[in-house]
Amino acid sequence: MGVIKAWSWRYSGGVLVWANHSLDLVKNQNQKEKQQQQHLCWGWPAPAPARKTISWSVVCGIMLFSLGLISLLTGHVASDFEHLSHKIVKRSLYYNKLDRGSHASIDIWKSKFSKFYNSCSERGPHFTPAVRGKSSNGYLLIATSGGLNQQRTGITDAVIVARILNATLVVPELDHHSFWKDDSNFNNIFDVDWFISFLAKDVTIVKRIPDKVMRSMEKPPYTMRVPRKSEPEYYLDEVLPILLRRRVVQLTKFDYRLANNLDEELQKLRCRVNYHALRFTKPIRNVGQKLVMRMRKMAQRFIAVHLRFEPDMLAFSGCYYGGGEKERNELGEIRKRWATLPETSPDGERQRGKCPLTPHEVGLMLRALGFTNDTFLYVASGDIYGGEETLRPLRELFPNFYTKEMLAADELSPFLSFSSRLAAIDYIVCDESDVFVTNNNGNMAKILAGRRRYMGHKRTIRPNAKKLSALFMNRDRLSWDTFARKVKSCQRGFMGEPEEMRPGRSEFHEYPSSCICRKPSKYYNASYNNSLNFGNTTVKFPLYRRQINTTKIKTRRRVWR
Repeated sequence: MGVIKAWSWRYSGGVLVWANHSLDLVKNQNQKEKQQQQHLCWGWPAPAPARKTISWSVVCGIMLFSLGLISLLTGHVASDFEHLSHKIVKRSLYYNKLDRGSHASIDIWKSKFSKFYNSCSERGPHFTPAVRGKSSNGYLLIATSGGLNQQRTGITDAVIVARILNATLVVPELDHHSFWKDDSNFNNIFDVDWFISFLAKDVTIVKRIPDKVMRSMEKPPYTMRVPRKSEPEYYLDEVLPILLRRRVVQLTKFDYRLANNLDEELQKLRCRVNYHALRFTKPIRNVGQKLVMRMRKMAQRFIAVHLRFEPDMLAFSGCYYGGGEKERNELGEIRKRWATLPETSPDGERQRGKCPLTPHEVGLMLRALGFTNDTFLYVASGDIYGGEETLRPLRELFPNFYTKEMLAADELSPFLSFSSRLAAIDYIVCDESDVFVTNNNGNMAKILAGRRRYMGHKRTIRPNAKKLSALFMNRDRLSWDTFARKVKSCQRGFMGEPEEMRPGRSEFHEYPSSCICRKPSKYYNASYNNSLNFGNTTVKFPLYRRQINTTKIKTRRRVWR
C-alpha cells in the first residue's frame, strides 16, 4: 500500500514552512483513533465514520498562495495579514495560558495577580473645584430609600448629581419607613463632618439649608422623583430648570437614580465618596474593629460569609426550600408587602440562579473549594429563616463558627434597636476579612465586592448559583472528589480575580473599573505594556480605562466641570 504524500504549510520555530508531513500522518494514525475513542462522552453512541474532507493544511496553503498573489498585485494585503497572524499567535498563547491556569490549583485565600493593581480615584487636573455661595444653582435635598447599603448607593449618587447640577448638597435624609424600620439619621451612622470636609473640593455640602434662604422662599421645596438610571442629560434638562426657578429641589426615593456609565471623572468621584468620604461613626468603627481583632486572635486568617437567608430575602426571591405549606404560607405573606412582584416559578428561579444558597450549600461549596473544617467563619446575617436548625449543617462543616452576637454581646447593646448600625458593624468585619463570601447579588454584596476590588482585589467569592443549583440537586449521585472538582469548575470566574473586571460590566458599585489601575512593574513587557511575562508566554490583562465621552453634554459642560 502506498503512502499519500501531503505537502502543506506548517508553523515551526516562529515561521511558516512548506513541508512534507506524510510520515506524520502515518505515525499518528493509530494515536488519533485512540484519542477519538477516549474523547467519546459517557452515555453517547460513537459517531459515524467521518466523510473524507479536504485537509485543513491544503486549505491554508491555498489561502496563503491566494493572499501572496493578491499582495504581489496590490502591495497591501500581505502586511495586513502579517499583522493579523501576529495577533492570532499572541491570542492563542494568551488563551492557552488561561486554559492551563484554569485547571491549575488556585490560592483560595488570595489572588496572585492582585499585586499588579491599585486604586486610582484622584481628581484629574481639569476637574474644577466645587462652587460656593452665590455661584451655586441652588440647594439639593435627597431622601434615600431602602436598607443601609441601598441608601449608601443613593448618597454616593446624590453627590454626583449635585456636581452635575452645580448645586449645594444638603446632607441626605435616611429612610425611616423601609422594611427595617430604623430611625437612625445620617450622623448616627456616618461621620458627617468627615463627609463634608473630605468632599469640600468636589461638592459643597451643608448640614441644613440656611435660615435666610428658607425665609426668602415663596413656596416650599419642589419635590420630585426621577426615573431609575437617569442620564446626566435628564438632570440637566428636567431638574436644573426647576432648581434655578425654585432654588430648592428635593429628590425622593433616591436609590439607583443615576446612570451606571458616566464620564470617567464622575466615576472617580463616585469612588471617592463611597470608599473614602462615607466613613462610619467612631462608635461603630470601634466595635467593628474589636470584632476583627478578636477573630484575628483566634486565627491568622478567616472567612466572612454574608448568608442573606432572612425571611424577607427568601420571600422576595420567590424561591422554595422544602418547608412545605408552612414555608409557603409564611413567605407568601411577607411577599405581599411588594405589590408589584410578579408570580414566579420556584423551580424556574432556582434554575436561573436567582435563589440564595442554603447555609448547608454554602458550606459544601467552601469545603469543595478547599477550605478545611478548621477554618474560622464569621457569619454576617440577621435572623436566619429556620433558626438554629437551618444553621446546624454549616456549623458541622465549620465548627469555628462566629457571629457578632457571639463575639461582642455587651458592646452590641447600644445598637440592638438599630438594624442599619448592626449592618454597619457586619460591613466592617466583612471588609476586613481575608475572604468574603456573598450568597446573593444584593446591595451589600455589590458594595463590598466593589470595595474589596478597589482596596487590592481581596478574595471575594460569589456562588455561581445557576450552575451550582443543578450540581447540588445531583450531589448524592457523585463521589466527593467528583463533586469538588465540578464545584471548582463552576466557580471559575466567580472568585474575585482581577481578570473578572470589565469596564461597563454590571453595576459600577460592584465593578469600579475606572478607579482601578495597573501598577508600573518590572514584570510588564516593554513592547506590550498591558502584558505580564511568564517565562516565554505573554499574558495580556485588561486595561481599566474608559474613553471620556462628553459629546452629549458638551453644551452643559460649564455646569459640572
